[in-house]
Amino acid sequence: MDTDTAVTKDKLVQDFRIVVADAEELLKATASQAGEKVSAARERVQDSLHQAKIKLAEAEDVVVLKTKQAARATDEYVQENPWRAVGIAAGVGLIIGLLIGRR
Repeated sequence: MDTDTAVTKDKLVQDFRIVVADAEELLKATASQAGEKVSAARERVQDSLHQAKIKLAEAEDVVVLKTKQAARATDEYVQENPWRAVGIAAGVGLIIGLLIGRR
């Protein structure tokens, strides 16, 4: 899995969680409002929030599963190719060191 994709999915899940919390807060704030249309709208929003929470939980499960798969694949690669992994890590460290040193 691409690192940018994982970060984007994590950010999306986090943002979605914030939206759900804000919507729940809005529902609580409008609880005293009367009227048939308001009641119907509140019920639709509550149903939508319930579905959104379910989808959020599913998305989190997928992200966790993909992360575990990536970690497992990385671990297997390092176990099978320890010296290559050390070389790659040293190369990445050198590049990061050069970039930091330029500042």
